[in-house]
Amino acid sequence: MASRPRPLSPHLQVYRPQLTSVLSISHRITGVGLMVGTLMLTCWLVAAAGGGATYDAIRLFLSSVIGRLLLLGWSFCLFYHLLNGVRHLLWDAGWGFELKEAYATGWAVVVGSGVLTLAAWIAAYAAR
Repeated sequence: MASRPRPLSPHLQVYRPQLTSVLSISHRITGVGLMVGTLMLTCWLVAAAGGGATYDAIRLFLSSVIGRLLLLGWSFCLFYHLLNGVRHLLWDAGWGFELKEAYATGWAVVVGSGVLTLAAWIAAYAAR
């Protein structure tokens, strides 16, 4: 009796993406984004310690369109990772496992990240 070949494990072609899985993957991606942003911050600090010409080069890059987009992405990653980390802490405390609560907190993380990013950038430009 021959057995049918079956997949060894589920894969992305079998399952439809759900909010919880997308948020989990996004949490990992924003962690990588935070690492890249931290390297950018480190370069800025080293340039500030290095003197005027080095600092001016980094400042010029960070004030360009690409630099501002990187800073915008980094700030979104920061707020997303922060809010999703709080969500995970709530899960560790035993709250929010019901499907309705998981979706509500998931959407709150997404919307909250966007609102906090926008508020931070508005505050930064208002302070100029």
